[in-house]
Amino acid sequence: QVQLVESGGGLVQAGGSLRLSCVDSGRTFRSLAMGWFRQAPGKQREFVAAVSWSGGTTFYADFVKGRFTVSQDNAKSTSYLQMNSLKPEDTALYYCAASTPRIANLRRSDVYDYWGQGTQVTVSS
Repeated sequence: QVQLVESGGGLVQAGGSLRLSCVDSGRTFRSLAMGWFRQAPGKQREFVAAVSWSGGTTFYADFVKGRFTVSQDNAKSTSYLQMNSLKPEDTALYYCAASTPRIANLRRSDVYDYWGQGTQVTVSS
């Protein structure tokens, strides 16, 4: 059973950095693609970044390219989202999600089978 738990959120000033972690306590990590999404108040959930099932390909939303890096440690069943040069508009609840193997567009939220509870990121100006 996949159980995702995020951590690492918090309050940071603009220009600062945070690293989010997402642990799969069910230890099924090796067969999953991992994605990160975010949702700001009053806005729809949006794609941030993802790592493919093989772990060999990463995907990013245009608004985070060059600032955020997604990675994973299979031995620890953990996905990471390193966020640098944070902006106030990055303020949101950040979710990690897992997708079982299939042919799918990892930028779409409906291809993910499991979701974490979210971790709040707040960037002050």
